[in-house]
Amino acid sequence: MKKLLALLCLVTIGYAAGGAAAAPPPSVDAKAWIVEYGNGQVLASSNAESPRAIASITKLMTVMVVLEHHKLSDVITVDPRAAAVGQESIDLVAGEQLTVADLVRGALIQSANDAADALALGTSPDWLAFANLMNAKAAQLGLDNTHFVRPDGLDAPGEYSTAADVTLLARDAMKIPFIRETVGTQVAYIAGGRTLHTWNDLLGVVPGVIGVKTGHTDKAGWCQVVAATQGTTTVYATILGSPSRQRRDADLERLVSWGLGVYTIVPAILADRAYAEVALPYGRSPLALYAGTALHAIVRPGRQLTEKVVAPRFAQLPVKRGQVLGRIEIWLGPHLVGERPLVASRSVASPDLAGRVGWYAHRTLHDIEGLFT
Repeated sequence: MKKLLALLCLVTIGYAAGGAAAAPPPSVDAKAWIVEYGNGQVLASSNAESPRAIASITKLMTVMVVLEHHKLSDVITVDPRAAAVGQESIDLVAGEQLTVADLVRGALIQSANDAADALALGTSPDWLAFANLMNAKAAQLGLDNTHFVRPDGLDAPGEYSTAADVTLLARDAMKIPFIRETVGTQVAYIAGGRTLHTWNDLLGVVPGVIGVKTGHTDKAGWCQVVAATQGTTTVYATILGSPSRQRRDADLERLVSWGLGVYTIVPAILADRAYAEVALPYGRSPLALYAGTALHAIVRPGRQLTEKVVAPRFAQLPVKRGQVLGRIEIWLGPHLVGERPLVASRSVASPDLAGRVGWYAHRTLHDIEGLFT
């Protein structure tokens, strides 16, 4: 069995600790809320797993499902049932034809119920059939506490989600380029001479905000999931059941600012750095081991990460470049943040029989000389 050498060293995060390191999240007046980083790490939350109505945030799922069945250039004929839907609309007319792209813009920018329903009924024969597609997609995404009934998010019995699930939905939706582009748009122009205006009050006002979706009904209250970036950091904040539009907007702005400021992403493992060396037989020079891929960690300012390198003292030949020979672990206190394989920096062939005999002969002569010197 190969002997392993474990190397431990402390890596101190190189930025100011300050008072912000211990700053609690701001006070939020809502039934449920959550703040996460773009990788899903939860920074703070309240009642994030509590089922609630989410209103027009539902349209994110509607659009995701539709885009799995249609191209953006496909043309949909507006179903009379969609044209008859009330509340927020873009005044679609039964029999009118629009591209999927324009209807998606109407659903996500203007939050138009008729646009969402036209998309759904252009994909399935009725709302129930489309809801089945939505719920299947929810299960696929891991939205375990979510159930959809309508594509527009209007209040309906048996329809619910959670702040945590909404945030996961938004993160997945933002991976789709057209959705990401659309929810970051303040004003758009589509067929029929229609001008769309976003309901996202933070877009273009709060620096770094890039989306995502608002919602409001009597049952749901004022809801929104928002994404904001600063450098390479992305924060998602979701509020469900705020008492007013103004309070929701103010709380979201504070949550985003807190999330971007209280934590920092640091390069915990570098892909171009040698973390260990292992000895090789037959007089070969030591072999450097590099991390296979980089790892970034999310930490509070002033915290220390512990780096643990596990690698063999000695490696047998042959060795191929990229061959895994060890690992590096990053710990934050007792918690494993992540790990990466350590791989050989170069290939080293095993010598042939003549080479091995020559090396042993040279070493024997060297040992004999040592006896007399």
